[in-house]
Amino acid sequence: MSPQELRGKKPERKTKMQPPLPGETTAILPDLHWVRMPLPLPPHHVNCWLLRDGDGWLLIDTSARVEGTLAWWDSIFENVLEGRPVTRMLATHFHYDHVGLAGYMCERWQAPLLMSRTEYFLSRLLLAEDPESLREQQLELGRKAGAPESYLRYLENRSALYRTEVTPLPPSFQRLRAGDSLRIGGREWRVRIGQGHAPEMVCLYCAELGVLIGADQILPRISPYIGVMSWEMEGDPLSDFLASNHGFLDLPEDTLVLPSHGDPFTGLHTRIAWLEDHHAERLATLSAALDTPLTAYDASRVLFPRVMENSQISFVLGEGMAHLHRLMATGEVVREEGADGLPRYRRAG
Repeated sequence: MSPQELRGKKPERKTKMQPPLPGETTAILPDLHWVRMPLPLPPHHVNCWLLRDGDGWLLIDTSARVEGTLAWWDSIFENVLEGRPVTRMLATHFHYDHVGLAGYMCERWQAPLLMSRTEYFLSRLLLAEDPESLREQQLELGRKAGAPESYLRYLENRSALYRTEVTPLPPSFQRLRAGDSLRIGGREWRVRIGQGHAPEMVCLYCAELGVLIGADQILPRISPYIGVMSWEMEGDPLSDFLASNHGFLDLPEDTLVLPSHGDPFTGLHTRIAWLEDHHAERLATLSAALDTPLTAYDASRVLFPRVMENSQISFVLGEGMAHLHRLMATGEVVREEGADGLPRYRRAG
């Protein structure tokens, strides 16, 4: 069935597996373990994966460097790994909840780091970047968007985030590219690349098992965050996301998807169709509101009217601008400078 035929259906659960508690694992298969680590901010958890790899284990993602995480990993290493080491460390993308302890794990186990080139160098750049420079980029985006002074003051006083949550990465890595084949535990896993949420996010698919480790690309309950970043203010990540999702439609509908947030599920094509419809509805809502020209901030509030916390406004702005830039790419919306010097968006024609 095509995504169009599947619209309106809900993805099915393959099993009713109980999510693992911190410091424990749930066996998806005998040689594939599910790890769930708590996070202090929404979505409040991240899933990591352990794949038996010959005489050791391949670890996929790590969570962030936050209180309690190292102790929970120690418990897993002691009680689950059967005395076998982590022999390879794979980080799917640069976000803190995925790469946060990757450098620590590589040093602890003397294991190589596997990442895509873009994600590795972006993480290295953020670790090396002057926090004040990053803050100024975020302030510039907020000012151009017409964000309120209370949010700009919040940014000015916010402590640096990335360095505190991500351990330094090793000075070299093993590059993963779309189509690469990894031999893990005697089985072939193919590298798939997701875009939109991150620029070159690594997913892994094993045809023999019918399993896709989907990272943040295709989630079962929510759409992943798709937002314009301060270092690429003219980016169009939503177009990247929607096009990238179509690249997964050659996989079977009953593929077991292991997402980074939420529980494992089947119904891959159904979920891709839902994500496409969800963003189409958001684009239509936003377009309809732009008969009157709006700043990026005011336009973003059309999509997220109830979010008031300054800590969440950056996500509101990023996602709102991603939808605005998608509408500009399709010619439905134009951007013009207002009398106050701020860019405003309105429906074309």
